Amino acid sequence: MIRFDAVTITYADAPRPAVQDVDLAIEEGEFALVVGPTGSGKTTVLRAINGLVPHFSGGTLRGRVQVAGLDTRTHRPRDLAGVVGYVAQNPATSFVTDGVESEISYGMETCGLHPSAMRRRVEETLDLFGLTEIRDRGLTTLSGGQQQRVAIAAVFAAGPSILILDEPTSALDPVGAEDVLASVDRIVHDLGVTVVLAEHRLERVVHHADRVLIVDGGRVTGPAAPAQAMAYSPVVPPVVHLGRAAGWDPLPLSVRSARRQAGPLRAALALAPPPRPAPAPAPAPTSRSAMTDGTGAAVLRDVSVRRGSILALRRVDLHAPAGTITTVLGRNGSGKSTALATLAGLLEPVRGQVRVDGRNPSAVAPRQRVRHVGLVPQDAAALLYADSVAAECRGADEDFGVRAGTTADLLAGLLGPTESLDPARHPRDLSEGQRLALALAVILASAPPVLLLDEPTRGLDYAAKERLAAILRGLAAGGRSIVVATHDVEFAAECADRALVLAGGEVVADGPAARILTESPAFGPQVAKVVRPAPFLTVAQVLATGALAPQLVPR
Repeated sequence: MIRFDAVTITYADAPRPAVQDVDLAIEEGEFALVVGPTGSGKTTVLRAINGLVPHFSGGTLRGRVQVAGLDTRTHRPRDLAGVVGYVAQNPATSFVTDGVESEISYGMETCGLHPSAMRRRVEETLDLFGLTEIRDRGLTTLSGGQQQRVAIAAVFAAGPSILILDEPTSALDPVGAEDVLASVDRIVHDLGVTVVLAEHRLERVVHHADRVLIVDGGRVTGPAAPAQAMAYSPVVPPVVHLGRAAGWDPLPLSVRSARRQAGPLRAALALAPPPRPAPAPAPAPTSRSAMTDGTGAAVLRDVSVRRGSILALRRVDLHAPAGTITTVLGRNGSGKSTALATLAGLLEPVRGQVRVDGRNPSAVAPRQRVRHVGLVPQDAAALLYADSVAAECRGADEDFGVRAGTTADLLAGLLGPTESLDPARHPRDLSEGQRLALALAVILASAPPVLLLDEPTRGLDYAAKERLAAILRGLAAGGRSIVVATHDVEFAAECADRALVLAGGEVVADGPAARILTESPAFGPQVAKVVRPAPFLTVAQVLATGALAPQLVPR
């Protein structure tokens, strides 16, 4: 169905190929998962399947890519549209209409599908992807996760035999992600659709895959069986990391398989001391009147916010003192982004008070507001306007009056020692994770005492998330208040002091992150589910106990 023969792809002015000497075959009806570190070339592999590389991206393709017998060198993306459907990392870039139902219909209309068949397929697609309740909504009113589901549904409805998905669950809550992946699994097994999916959150998807491709440093290995691939993959989900450390064979790919092997580990952990708590944040106030508006704090007090006809927040209390990391969790559309936008002064509440660094942020001029609060939105590209990475960094240094090179140094710290960016690259040519790092560096250059991050781990592999968590912990230790809206429960387990859970715009849980994440079936990290009732959230916490005795670890 899909075949790469000695494929090497080099972008214009790039010092080395993005991918090199790739030979692979994906058969009809397979669910193939593409994994690898941030910036390793996964998106290049995906975009080569439908001809976006090189026809849209430019550069040079040596070798041959065949899709359903069609050579992508001679068939452009429009020629392959009836065979291959592609959903990019940022779904909003693919929308061509204003509403959910019209977007799903658009692809079928361009294919000339009969109206009666089109109507039936729209209904089936809405049901399959859980979109029936929002079918009449405008696309701009949807949360990022809802937009992702609409983008996938719109491409699927046009009837391609191959579906290419780039980070499809990055903006979805855990339950929503599982719903989408279950739908994808269904179209693979019931309809024989071939799916090629790249994803960083392997804990969500690896157990769904038939085979796994590993992309690392431009080299591609596989496809291989998931358990075999996870044995040597440079990026693995927490449950596989735990299985490697414990020497389990076969390696578990899901919480269920891990729990079946974790009996001795749970017994050992029952005798181990609980994990050392993070430096204790100030306790959540027991009443609204007890909340302080002090320097560096982020506070919502009895806040309600309306977005159009929707009451997006309902009497929400949030207290994030200086020196703490607070995560805001909740399903898509629960109000997380609205809470951050309100703290950033972008939305005015209809009720209640907002205080950030001792001020009402909406009453501060935008150029001064960034000195008190910085927001990195879901779409990091919204903060980037220059035509190169170097120009973006220089512009931030000049805008904030900091030493030349400050933003570039921050960017290097976020990327880590193994990854670097060509200063001449345009921000639009970066991966989602690289764009996030650049946008975060720009915001950090202004040194705001309150930092707001909306889904900051989109496009980041596990190592990059660990670096980000370490950076945030360092910033909090330096006195900043950090509020993170996220669906990434593994990231929350790594860095959060407190956790707030929203549902329907209301606070349904608020407390220490360890307690909230351990107790939650929906927002619990993998390790917590494997070792419960022991109160451990991460592999690092388990390793610190010494419960993985030498006889359990492979020599």
